[in-house]
Amino acid sequence: MAPSLQGKRVAFVATDGVEEVEYTEPRKAVEQAGAVAELVSMKPGSIQAFNHLDKSGTYDVDVTAADADPDRYDALVLPGGVANPDALRTDPDVVRFIRAFFDTHKPVGVICHGPWTLIEAGVVEGRTLTSWPSLRTDLANAGATWVDEQVYTDNGLVSSRKPDDIPAFCAKIVEEFAEGKH
Repeated sequence: MAPSLQGKRVAFVATDGVEEVEYTEPRKAVEQAGAVAELVSMKPGSIQAFNHLDKSGTYDVDVTAADADPDRYDALVLPGGVANPDALRTDPDVVRFIRAFFDTHKPVGVICHGPWTLIEAGVVEGRTLTSWPSLRTDLANAGATWVDEQVYTDNGLVSSRKPDDIPAFCAKIVEEFAEGKH
């Protein structure tokens, strides 16, 4: 029997440049498990997703990071794409929002280039995670241990490398989110 996320709220933090499949597939997985998902971003309106370097769909923002209350959410997902986390990590409201999930021990899922925002939030030191390979040195410099695995879980932090890993990533975030705080 698949884990249920009935009654849970999951924040997805993304902006222009998000890798579409890294946003849409995890969102679909948590919604199919019963969660309510909301898109948190840097600005109101909509964001432009990409399929690698090509523009794809746009997605409506539910709330800005400046107005989002981390206490309203049970879990967090940080999709990748190169431009997305690079922009997010420069926004103090986004960084504050992300850090709050770690301060309260809520589960977090991050894929591909998404860990850049975790580095900026100062939450990777002493943790083990995976990512797109080009982040290996950045993560090591921030005090993390990098592993080359399809999906890796460290005390509620679920990480994955790339779009090919999405099925395993989705299954693991649903499981960890169902468990709750770690």
